[in-house]
Amino acid sequence: MILCCGEALIDMLPRETTDGLSAYAPHAGGAVFNTAIALGRLRAAPGFLCGLSQDMFGDLLVETLEASHVDAALSPRLPRPCTLAFVKLVDGQATYAFYDENTALKAMTEADLPTIPESVKALFFGGISLAGEPCGSAYEALLLREAARHVTMIDPNVRPGFVADRAAYTDRITRMMAASDIVKLSDEDLNWLMGGGSIEGQVQKILDGGSKIVLITEGAKGVTAHTADGQTFVPAERVEVVDTVGAGDTFNAGFLAGLQQSDALDKKQVSALNPEVLRSALELGVKTAAITVSRAGANPPWSHEL
Repeated sequence: MILCCGEALIDMLPRETTDGLSAYAPHAGGAVFNTAIALGRLRAAPGFLCGLSQDMFGDLLVETLEASHVDAALSPRLPRPCTLAFVKLVDGQATYAFYDENTALKAMTEADLPTIPESVKALFFGGISLAGEPCGSAYEALLLREAARHVTMIDPNVRPGFVADRAAYTDRITRMMAASDIVKLSDEDLNWLMGGGSIEGQVQKILDGGSKIVLITEGAKGVTAHTADGQTFVPAERVEVVDTVGAGDTFNAGFLAGLQQSDALDKKQVSALNPEVLRSALELGVKTAAITVSRAGANPPWSHEL
């Protein structure tokens, strides 16, 4: 099992009723949630860990996960409301109003964390859940606790608007990256976290910190994997882009699924990954992301679509 650890929330999307009235439609989402959904559709047998509400929106999140073959059994169901993100569209550009104080997502503590079963081969972390409290501290504690015996991957997916204390957040992400086998960052996230400089210089600092594989995505250009042995570049596939929602989340799923398909999800192999296995995993990540951006919303492909 690949266990995805991070946020699930409800996007309230603007709609119009048949009577012409403004309305909002609930849609399950969240960066780590999207990665779990993509892994499930790739038949990678993922699990999901997040504080989930006991309300009807929490039920919707669980039902959506199960529909894509994601096991949510490790997620604690908490007697708190679900995080909601109301979306406003102006000339096609989205702005958000988040309601997340005292929610099940944000309020999860280290005491709520489950025992991780032996069936879990890798853990994936990321998203806005790393910026909130107390959930951010809980996820950090889980990664540090499990990193010695499981493959770990992190994609901070930085959203500066959620970061109340930049220094504290950057310190947390730095600690989590150092303990992770695999780090994925967009070039924008890399610059925000590392404070500028060349990509190669910034990446080398992350590798020197302890990570084994650093993946840098550069939008339509593609992705470069950096390891102690050098660099591997895979260009993005040319597609007609509808929107880029969920592209990075889906790439993460494709990469992890590629490693799983090559039976390479163990710490020894990841620390010195076979170049062919690495390239194959990158290519699957790029392919799945290309399908996602070719259609509206975070709608990852099923395995039969590849």
